[in-house]
Amino acid sequence: MPRLDLLTANDRPGAYPESWYAATTPLLPPFPALAGAVEADVCVVGGGYTGLSAALHLAECGFDVALVEASRVGSGASGRNGGQVHSGQRQDQDWLEGRLGPAAARTLWDLAEEAKALVRGLVARHGIDCDLRDGIVAAAHRAAYVPAYHAEAAKLAQVYGYDRVEPLDAAGIRDLLGTAAYHGGSLDRGAAHLHPLAYAIGLARAADAAGVRIFETSRVTAIGAGARPEVRTADGAVRARFVVLAANGYVGHLVPAVSARVMPINNFIVATAPLERMPLAEPVAVADSRFVVTYYRPSADGRLLFGGGESYGWRFPADIRALVRPRLAAIYPDLADVALDYAWGGTLAITVNRMPAFQRLAPNVLSASGYSGHGVAMATLAGKLLAEAVAGTAERFDVFARIPQPAFPGGAAMRWPLLVLAMTWYALRDRL
Repeated sequence: MPRLDLLTANDRPGAYPESWYAATTPLLPPFPALAGAVEADVCVVGGGYTGLSAALHLAECGFDVALVEASRVGSGASGRNGGQVHSGQRQDQDWLEGRLGPAAARTLWDLAEEAKALVRGLVARHGIDCDLRDGIVAAAHRAAYVPAYHAEAAKLAQVYGYDRVEPLDAAGIRDLLGTAAYHGGSLDRGAAHLHPLAYAIGLARAADAAGVRIFETSRVTAIGAGARPEVRTADGAVRARFVVLAANGYVGHLVPAVSARVMPINNFIVATAPLERMPLAEPVAVADSRFVVTYYRPSADGRLLFGGGESYGWRFPADIRALVRPRLAAIYPDLADVALDYAWGGTLAITVNRMPAFQRLAPNVLSASGYSGHGVAMATLAGKLLAEAVAGTAERFDVFARIPQPAFPGGAAMRWPLLVLAMTWYALRDRL
């Protein structure tokens, strides 16, 4: 794996990327950098959804919490993703039942339902203005995939009591999405989508109000061991009884036990100019069946926020618009020449089995990461489960921690080349 620094390879430290999200969100004033020695009950490393949720829930339980963020809160994947609040886990219920058993699959379904409810509850309780709207379409780019979507909708209703998923045939999905690019799919009216950076900023504001001490532009250089591990930065240190690691794709070489199982990958989004006519008949989000997923949704100001495109290097391409535009034109030919007012990239994290990696790195050091594209809801829930585990109730954290989470093959030297080969193959297969 190249020893390129993902925190600085594509971004300016201490600044949000130039995205439509950043341009349309009232940002918080900068929090101070960590300087000198600080004592706390819990030190949270990372200011995305996982870390902010953990810090907020811990503070509400009475813990003294210090959160240390390398850049700005919400400036990583949490502030630049597709904003989709999915039902279920990244793997479907058939996969979970086959590998973990029906009981565990049911528990994981129930936790995913709680994750969606938690997002909605936090938005309502803290008055977070993030344009939360219902509905995600799963779109089949091949006709052969449609029966599986319809069978899943039936199973969720019959076995799991979840009747919010509507099967869509070719005509139904064409009328809903305004494109003939898909052969069918389903509409999950119990799922949702939101403005991801506004949501992250809202969590940070709530955590700050709850008493969390937030330190920005404070990159962690080492995490010690022992009864009170020390979290060190260039200019300070936090000594705490517990450490919560919430760095996701930006963990780098800080904790090898995490980076061996959590692979950073880049993805890209454009925002069109405001459209005279939105092609979607309803303001739903869309994620299609490609391995390299194409995803999009309408914005509150009449744009189409369109994401997709694979990148086989740590650095973002020089021209993100040129990378994403052909994918937009393939689905909406009428938008082939539309102005793309914003274009940005982000670094998310995947795991080998696409399930999140919950890890006990030491009795008092816990980590959660690797949400594989399902991070808005699951990372928010992960923060709550991390807080529960710190408070002494770890049963729900352990539901995820017990899922076998293999390391990427080949070790540090080979995992990146092997991922490039795999992604190249799947991207080719998507186009066949």
